[in-house]
Amino acid sequence: MSEPALRFADHFSGHAFSYAVHRPRYPAALYEWLSASSAGTELAWDVGTGNGQVAQGLATRFARVIATDPSEEQLSHAEPHARIKYQRTTYHPELSEASVDLVAVGQALHWFALDEFFGSVRRVLKPGGLFAAFAYTHSRVSPEIDTLMRHYHDVTVGPFWAPEHHWIHAGYRTMDLPIAEIEAPPFEIVERWSCAQYLGFLRTWSSVQRLIKAEGDAKVLAFEAQLTEVWGRQAERAVVWPLILRAGRLQ
Repeated sequence: MSEPALRFADHFSGHAFSYAVHRPRYPAALYEWLSASSAGTELAWDVGTGNGQVAQGLATRFARVIATDPSEEQLSHAEPHARIKYQRTTYHPELSEASVDLVAVGQALHWFALDEFFGSVRRVLKPGGLFAAFAYTHSRVSPEIDTLMRHYHDVTVGPFWAPEHHWIHAGYRTMDLPIAEIEAPPFEIVERWSCAQYLGFLRTWSSVQRLIKAEGDAKVLAFEAQLTEVWGRQAERAVVWPLILRAGRLQ
């Protein structure tokens, strides 16, 4: 069942191609832990899949993955996979009751209408099935680059963040989730990126796109020139994103 008219906060469709190209990839260890902690590995539901990044990771551990997103533009950039079925919907996938071993949400829970979403989770999750929501927080490159990036995040584009953005930097801990929490090990994303790749990632921020739309790109270009100078001649640097993760069984 898919909604005839999807209503959602669409912050990324306008730059879906850049999002698909420039966003970092979650580590294999995360998917290993999710599969080991789930009720089974027959079926996973990836909610808010975007370009299918999490779905691709889940498909390495689960026999089938249903990946849903309300954005047709985002889904158009999702890579096909024999074990993944993409559906355009918000929280109402074409799934049978009590059929899903894992419900996973990557970098998206803060946009959800939680009551409606968890109503669907209760319908499709198996008894003892696992719910997991995860996201990455501020990247770490070097003290000088990190300071520059944080000023850009908090001050330059700060007024252009959607209100929901603060949930991530609170570690999702201030969200009231109907789960009996289970302890998870720490995870982090590590990429070796050039300066151009890092700047491409920063351009995917919804706040940056809003700033450009409202005021043009002068402030963005000024920051990018500054960061390029600080980056220096080093071809690649390690970029690290700590993950936040809340997981558990439904209460």
